[in-house]
Amino acid sequence: MSEIITFHGDDVPQSRPDEALFHVIPVPYEKSVSYGSGTAEGPAAILAASCQLEVFDGKSTPAQYGIYTHEAVNCDGGHEESLANIKEAVLNCLRHGKMPVVLGGEHTVTNGVIDALIEKYGTDFGVVQFDAHADLRESYEGSIFSHACVMKRTVDKGIPIYQLGTRSYCMEEHQTRVYNEIPYMDAEDIHRQGTDAFVLPDGFPEKVFITFDIDALDSSIMPATGTPVPGGLTWYQAMWLIERIVKQRTCIGFDVLEYAPMYGLHSADFTAAQLVYNMMGYAARSTGVRSFFQLG
Repeated sequence: MSEIITFHGDDVPQSRPDEALFHVIPVPYEKSVSYGSGTAEGPAAILAASCQLEVFDGKSTPAQYGIYTHEAVNCDGGHEESLANIKEAVLNCLRHGKMPVVLGGEHTVTNGVIDALIEKYGTDFGVVQFDAHADLRESYEGSIFSHACVMKRTVDKGIPIYQLGTRSYCMEEHQTRVYNEIPYMDAEDIHRQGTDAFVLPDGFPEKVFITFDIDALDSSIMPATGTPVPGGLTWYQAMWLIERIVKQRTCIGFDVLEYAPMYGLHSADFTAAQLVYNMMGYAARSTGVRSFFQLG
C-alpha cells in the first residue's frame, strides 16, 4: 500500500484489516456538486485533522478496537465506474466482518456503499440520514447520479430511510416523502421538541447504516460544505441523536460526507474529524454493535 495518512496518525498504530473493527475508507468523489466545490479534498483534510484528536473521546477509547485506513478509492472514472470502485472497497471491509467508515466526497458516494451493503445483507437494513436536504429528486441538472438524488436511489432499491435535520427541499421531494411514507424529523422539529422526541418507528429494520451529510450541522459551526443552510443541528443535538440511534438499533457502518475544507479554517477540519471519531465511540459502546461484531 502506498504511503497514506492513517486515521489518528502515529497515536494509533495501523491495525491489520482482519483485526480492526473500523475500516476508514477515503472516497474523494466529486462530480455533481451544484454550488460550492471542494468535497474531493474532504477525506484528506479529515485524516490530517484526525492526527490532532485525543484518543480518549471523553467516554471511552474507540481506537482500542482497531482502525485500518484504506488507500483512497479511485474516483477518476465516470459515475458508474467510480461507484463500482466504492462498492468493492466497502465489500472488502464487509468480507472481514468489520464496520465501514466512509469519508467523502459528495453524497453520491453513499450509492456505492448501499450497493455493497445490499450484496452483503440484502435489503434487511435501513438508512438513517443526517442532512440539510432531502436528496430525493429523481434527477438533478440532468443526472440521476447527482448528490441531490442519492436518497431517491436508495428508496428505489427498497431500503427504508429515516431523515434527520432536514430543512431545505423542493415540492417534488416533499411529494416523494408523502408517497413513500418516509419518516423524518426536520431540524425545526428537533429544535422545538428536543432530541428525546426522536424514536425510530416500529418496523424500521434492526440493522442501520448512518449517512451523515455534514451540512446537517448548523452553518454557524460547519460552514465548510457546498450548500450550507441556516437552522441546522447543534453539536450536542447531533451527538445525542447518534446516541439514540445506536441505542435503538444496531449500527453496521456509517459515512461522513460533503465536507469541503476552507483554507485556514482549521476548526472545521477538526470538527469533521471529531464527528467521525465520536461516531466510532457511540457505535463501539452500544450493546447492539458489541454483540453484532462480537466485541469483548
